[in-house]
This record gives sequence, C-alpha cells and structure tokens, in this order.
Amino acid sequence: MAQSRPPRRGPQRGAPIVRKNTVRLQGDVAHRIRAGHPWVYREALGPRPLTPEPGTPIDIVDDEGEFVGRGLYDSDSAIALRVFTRNPDTQIDAKLVADRVRAAVALRRRLLDLDALQCLRLVNAESDGLPGIVVERYADYLVVQLFTAAVTNLRDALYNALEAELAPKAIYEQRRYRSLAGDAPRQVAAELVRGNAAPVELEVKEDDLTFVVDVTSPLSTGLFADLREGRRAVRHWAKGRRVLNLFSYTGAISVYAHAGNATEVCAVDVAAKAHARARKNFAASGFDPEKPEHIVGDTFKVLARFVERARTFDLVVLDPPAFASAAARGGKPWSAVKDYSELISACLDVLVPGGLLIAASSTHKMSLLDFELALADGAERAGTQLQIVDRRPLPPDFPTVPGFPEANYLKFAVAVKT
Repeated sequence: MAQSRPPRRGPQRGAPIVRKNTVRLQGDVAHRIRAGHPWVYREALGPRPLTPEPGTPIDIVDDEGEFVGRGLYDSDSAIALRVFTRNPDTQIDAKLVADRVRAAVALRRRLLDLDALQCLRLVNAESDGLPGIVVERYADYLVVQLFTAAVTNLRDALYNALEAELAPKAIYEQRRYRSLAGDAPRQVAAELVRGNAAPVELEVKEDDLTFVVDVTSPLSTGLFADLREGRRAVRHWAKGRRVLNLFSYTGAISVYAHAGNATEVCAVDVAAKAHARARKNFAASGFDPEKPEHIVGDTFKVLARFVERARTFDLVVLDPPAFASAAARGGKPWSAVKDYSELISACLDVLVPGGLLIAASSTHKMSLLDFELALADGAERAGTQLQIVDRRPLPPDFPTVPGFPEANYLKFAVAVKT
C-alpha cells in the first residue's frame, strides 16, 4: 500500500500572517507604542529583516496581529520607525501633514500671543504628531529641523502647509540626521527652501528684550526657545546679586540677569565669538555691551582660578552643553551625564553661603532623578547642601504627550546653598 502524502504545513492555527511592510512587536513594546511612545528602536524589530526604502510607511501589529500604529522607516538610525498614527484608516500623506501643522499652530495661537513672542516652537515633532520634524519661528522667518531622512517625502507638503498657515518671509531647513553609529550631524548652513534670504543678523523680541539670531546657522540660531522660562527665572532672582554665567554662549542669560538688576555679570565661555555675539545682544536690548565681564576659557579652569583668588558670587547659572562637547579638561571631553556632579561641586566652591545655584540640563539622556542625584552628589563633594526653591518647565509651545518621557527633557532648578 502506498504511503499517504503528509499534509502540507501551513501557518499554525491562530497565528496571524504578517504582510509586507508590516512588523510584529512583542507585547510590552506594542503596549508602549499604544500608550503614546512614538519610537520603535531597531533592536525591537527582532530577527526578521526589514529592508524597505527610507520613508516607507510600515504597519505595526502586536502578537495577535492587531493594528498598533503606522510609522515611517529609517534605515540609518537607531530609531527604525517613527509612529505617525494609531488609526488604521489614517494615511501618512500631505493631508495628515497639513492637518497636524494646522492643529499645532492653532494650539500656539490659543495659548500664546504670537504677535508679541517672536521666538517660539510652532511644531514640536512627535508631541505634535509629526515625528522627526521641528519648526521654530524667529520673527517672520521659519527654521525647520529634520531629524530623520524618513520624512524627506513629506517636505513639500510641510512647507506648503506652513506657508498657508503663517505666510513667512522665508523657510530654512536644517538636516540633523544622526546615523546608526551615533555620529553627530555634519554642520552645514541651513538651506533656504522657500522665500527670500533673511538678514545675517535678525533681531527678535522676547519679553521687553531684543536678541540677534542667525537663522542660517548649521545647528543653533543663538537663542533657545525651550529655556524661555529659565531666562525669566534668572531675571527674577538676579536683583542685587553678583551673577556668574557659565557656558554663556550668546549671552541671553547674561542679558536677562542684567535686566533683572544684577550688580555684576561675569560670563564664561570657551569661544570668543560667542562673547562677540553676546555683546551684540546687550546692545540690541539697549544695554552697554561692555558692562558684563566676558572671560574666554574652559569652565573648570576658570572656576579653579576663582577659588585661588577667593573670588565669589551670589548667583551661579549653569547650563552646560546637552551632549559631550565644548569644555575639555585634561584632554577628556565633557559629558553632561557623567560629569555633572563634578561641575556642580566646582560651582559651589565659588558660591557664597546662602547664594543661589541655577542649574539646567537639556538632554533626555539625563533623567530628572539623575539630575537631582548630580545636584546632591555635587553638594556633598563641596561639603554643603542644596535646597531647591524654584523649578521651571518647558514653555507651552513645547507640549509633551503622556507615554513619551523623552519629550519632557528639560530640567531646571534654582537651589539655595545652605
């Protein structure tokens, strides 16, 4: 008798078939995406290869094959997918972009006086439903920051929507892609993509002060919108105090300290050209550009000299670079996460008892707990203690969504040295 042919093996009963341009995520990862987290890291994709073109829409399903979200694929980033929608009927297209831009601008119009505030964030990437895309306004000019090549095909729709909503004089584009190797973006001038070129030195208003920005700059225009509430805190606490502004950059903190009637302002930055821009900001606000003391040098070395000379201050402002950068000491690069407590300790050595330390960190790689532990550890090293008396959050034009803690990256505290 001939043997019967064994039955053909098909999919296991109940196991969903994964279609092309679809990825299945494990339960905990799928839950986080459903809860609002917009990033799927490459290692979460599992062993199944995913090789579509950058910018390809990818559907995300859970273990049961149920739809979780839809995102765009990035082939050259640790973040493989950026989720744009959790509605299976919503496509990632020009209509979605226009709707999201319209909603983001409408939110700012409800919360802020856009006529009075000339430097603000109009689209806050993932938190406004446009992952990898940031839009900031400087007077009548817009600067768009693209953090992934996955959104390249959405650029025209984005710029059309921005022109329809805001009628800017020009739109500039910065490409800030970070590769799988973690390499920082190559610094090239922002590209003019719509409208007429902006002046090299553009003046913008914030409160009753004026600042000079450069919207063509490769990375930063010179004024950080996210630290607006922090600058206001400096102004509030500076009255009658000798202020030391470390990592002073273009001097916005120094200008606010002076406007708050500080008796003395000393600014330290490793770049002489940063001080040159700071002087322009003082002049733009109607202040004497030579009033503050500007010191070019490494922060740790300058603080050590102050200790040797017994020079002290009543208020020290500390806003170091977000990532490894700038202040080198003994040939070692600065790391905001690893070296923050040492910097806190060095600052406290020049702060008088009862003086104020204003400390900020703007990297999501340092959690709030890590930030506070760095403050505590730095105080312990300096043989003192700190009491936090004021905190300042991101301003309203930097909304965040629950389930995405990385978006709430700013830590800002005012502490008394006891």
